[in-house]
Amino acid sequence: MDTVEGIKVFVAAVQTGSFSGAAGRLGISAKLASKYMAELEARLGAQLLHRTTRRLGLTAAGERLMARAPDWLDQLDEMTGDLRETGRGLTGVLRVASSVAFGELHVMPLLQRFRGPHPALQVDLRLSDRFVDLAAEGIDLALRIGRLDNSALIARKLGEVRLLLVAAPGYLDAKGMPGRLDDLSAHACIRDTNLRDGAWNLAEAGVLRRIEARGPYAVNSPRAARDLAVLGEGIALCPDYMVRSDLAEGRLVQVLCETAGPSLDIHAVHLGQRRLARRTRALLDFLARDRFDGYLG
Repeated sequence: MDTVEGIKVFVAAVQTGSFSGAAGRLGISAKLASKYMAELEARLGAQLLHRTTRRLGLTAAGERLMARAPDWLDQLDEMTGDLRETGRGLTGVLRVASSVAFGELHVMPLLQRFRGPHPALQVDLRLSDRFVDLAAEGIDLALRIGRLDNSALIARKLGEVRLLLVAAPGYLDAKGMPGRLDDLSAHACIRDTNLRDGAWNLAEAGVLRRIEARGPYAVNSPRAARDLAVLGEGIALCPDYMVRSDLAEGRLVQVLCETAGPSLDIHAVHLGQRRLARRTRALLDFLARDRFDGYLG
C-alpha cells in the first residue's frame, strides 16, 4: 500500500466525515478507501480514527497527523509539480466554489481561460447559493459576494458588484415609473432573500434609506428575480452582472437611476491554517489580475 495514498484517504475522510465522502473526492470505491485506511493504521501502528455508524472521530494520534498531513500533501504536490516537465503546466485537482448565477455567468468562463495553458489540471467547480464549509468539502478557493462572516478564512478582494433597481418596460407602462424611493410602496417588489435582512438599503440624495420591499414574490436566486422582472411581475433589485445585457437590449429599464444601490465586494476566500498549493496560488493571482469589476463593467 502506498503510504501517500493512505494519508490522502485519511485527510479526505476527516474533511468529508466519511469514507464514502473520501472515496468520492479521490475517485475510488468506498471499500478501497476503507482498506487504505486500515493499512495505513497497521503500518503506523496506531489507530487514527474512531469509527461509529454515524461519523468518524479523531483519536489523539489522528489529531497529531491531521495537524500536519494537509500541509504536507500540499508541499508534496508542489514539489512533484515543480519537477515535472515545464510544458505540462499546473496539475492536480483545483476545487472552486461559487454562487450559482455568478458562477455560471462569470466564474466558469474565467476558469476555462485559466485552465487553457494547463491541460493536466482538473477543475472541480461547485455551484451553490449556500455558504459551503471549505474544510468539510475540500474547497481550495471560494468566491463570495457580500459581507464576510468567517474570520478564520483568508480573503482577497477581487472587485465589486452594484445592485440596480430594474423593471420591464411593460410593467412600468402599466404601473408608472416611481419618482422617489417612497413610491416603491405602491409597487410590486420582487425580493431576493439572499440579501441578509430582506430589506433594500438604498441611498437617495446622499441619505441611506431602509426600504421594506413588499410584493407577491420572494426568491432565493438573483436569476429568478431577474426572470420575474423581465416577465413584468414587478421591480427587482439585481446585481449588475445579472441584468447588464437586459438593460442594453431593452428587456429591462433601470428604475430610480439617481438612487445609489449598495455595492457588494467580491472576495476570494481560502482556509487560513494551510499554505496554498501552487495551483491555488496561481488561480488567485489570475483572478486578482482580471479584476471582476472591470470584467463586469
